[in-house]
Amino acid sequence: MSLGNWPHSTPIHILDDDSLLNMFYLSRPVLVNEAEDDDDDILAGGEWGRERWWYRVAQVCQRWRYLILGSASYLRLCFVCTYGVPVADMLAHSPPLPLILDYINGDHEITAEEEEGIMLALRHRNRVRRIRLMMPVANLQKLVAAIDDEFPMLEFLFVDAHTEGGASSSLTLPEAFCAPCLCHFTSMNFNLPLGSPLLATSVALVTLSLQWIPPFRPNELLQRLSLMPQLETLGIHCYPPLLTRDIERELFGMAFTAHATLPNLRWFGFGGANAYLEALLSHITTPLLEKLQIFFYVRELTFSVPHLLQFLSATRDLRLRSAEFVFDDSGVAVKVYPRKGAKMYSLYMDVPCQLPGLQVSSLAEIFDGLSPVFSEVKHLTFAYAKVNSWLGRYNGADRSEWRKLLRSFRNVRSLVVDEELMGEVSRCLRLEDGELPQDILPELKDLSYFGGSDSVDVFTGFINGRQAAGLPVLLVRR
Repeated sequence: MSLGNWPHSTPIHILDDDSLLNMFYLSRPVLVNEAEDDDDDILAGGEWGRERWWYRVAQVCQRWRYLILGSASYLRLCFVCTYGVPVADMLAHSPPLPLILDYINGDHEITAEEEEGIMLALRHRNRVRRIRLMMPVANLQKLVAAIDDEFPMLEFLFVDAHTEGGASSSLTLPEAFCAPCLCHFTSMNFNLPLGSPLLATSVALVTLSLQWIPPFRPNELLQRLSLMPQLETLGIHCYPPLLTRDIERELFGMAFTAHATLPNLRWFGFGGANAYLEALLSHITTPLLEKLQIFFYVRELTFSVPHLLQFLSATRDLRLRSAEFVFDDSGVAVKVYPRKGAKMYSLYMDVPCQLPGLQVSSLAEIFDGLSPVFSEVKHLTFAYAKVNSWLGRYNGADRSEWRKLLRSFRNVRSLVVDEELMGEVSRCLRLEDGELPQDILPELKDLSYFGGSDSVDVFTGFINGRQAAGLPVLLVRR
């Protein structure tokens, strides 16, 4: 049956303007799905190219075009300036809608024409709504210098400076730059003083992420944060993470007295020295935190985490019920989820280390200190990300350290082990003289492994021992 003969078909042209406008409003795309697990995409604001959704819709007919452009503010219409777009022509022959500058492809070498287009768009500072710039310092320096006035409409600013060989950048925002409506600010490899006029005037900040920056003086950082009660996302990643003598004196002396309460913070990420993190956590309150990221410093040999334990215990919205350890040849990534099967984690830890033995001992120390908060973890996974040849990589790692790590998860009911780690885990589970089956993972009910059919032999002793003790464990090959 053709559409014209369909008994209940209704030509769209009979819809009134209000119905059409409501349809257009509901058609606006979602830029970022915060239920997904891509932290970089969330922090960068998602897919800004989707803001061009209305371009074709406005070309359907004259009525739709007039209706859409006449409701530009309601529909939050904007023009997207990006790679390959003739910005000069667009600005000369289009209505004065808000502008979005989206240049975030780090693999794209910016052309002179594109650079001129960015400069031209920045001159329309009363129209610029969002800015994303990711490019080498040489290009970015000229563009950042053009942001030297007030941008009254700017809501989102993301700047990422690429340097040769990962060297630190001396780039900073002009002192004359201010954005009173700024809600989201992320900088990477930028030298932004906490006393910057930008932070002083942007009282509505919801996202503040400062990555690859020298460590701030802790009192100054906390004092500045205490003036940002609207923050929902906070990221501080220090590089290099080494602490100066002045900062160490402040951390361990009586001068460290400031405190910050962030009543709306949902996501907190930190990278740097463990001593700095511990000091911050003892002077910060985040009652609604849902997601915590920690990037430990590779050269630290000890990880004392009493304040992290206290912080996690006091944060009631952090659900920790399913843990996954992913080993590779550069370190270990740990993700703890609010439930099995969840896409977004509650807790993320990165322990960068190439030595297998040191990887396991570092994890054992960290999680032994945090074991009280993992009592609800029921599902545990040991996985690996194959980068180079891994066979035999973990042979000889200290068995006692593996044992110490596993004892942090006493209530685990299901354990999943990748093939590369089966030797170490099975050796850890094997009972020695005088040990009882309930000494290690006493609540375990099923053990799954990835490997060939002959791999079952490595767990035979453990399975038989648990069966004899009346604590049977189901072995499953995946």
